[in-house]
Amino acid sequence: QVRLVESGGGLVQPGGSLRLSCAASGSIFSMYAMGWFRQAPGKQRESVASITSGGTPMYADSVQGRFTISRDNAKNTVDLQMASLKPEDTAVYYCNRIPLLDSWGLGTQVTVSS
Repeated sequence: QVRLVESGGGLVQPGGSLRLSCAASGSIFSMYAMGWFRQAPGKQRESVASITSGGTPMYADSVQGRFTISRDNAKNTVDLQMASLKPEDTAVYYCNRIPLLDSWGLGTQVTVSS
C-alpha cells in the first residue's frame, strides 16, 4: 500500500517562501505522475501543480510563475517550492499520485499571514 507523508509547511509572511516535500512509499513511484493539492477552510480541495513521470510540470493559473514542482524518482520524493506567497495560498497542502489514490496523507499546513 502506498503511503504519502507531506512536510515543510509553516507560518510565513506574505512574499515569503516555503519548500514542501512529499515522501511516497512504493517501488512503482517513478511510473506515475504526482501532484500537489491544497484545501483552504470552507473550500474544496484543488490541484496546485503536477509533474509527469518524465518530469514535465503543470501549474494552476493561480500559482504559475510562483511555485515550482520537482521530483526525485531515486528517493521517491516530490517537492513544491513556493515563492511570493500570498494570504490566499493559506491551506493544507497534500500530495497524491495521479491517478489519485483513495488514501490521502495528513497534509502539511501552510499559513501566509503578517
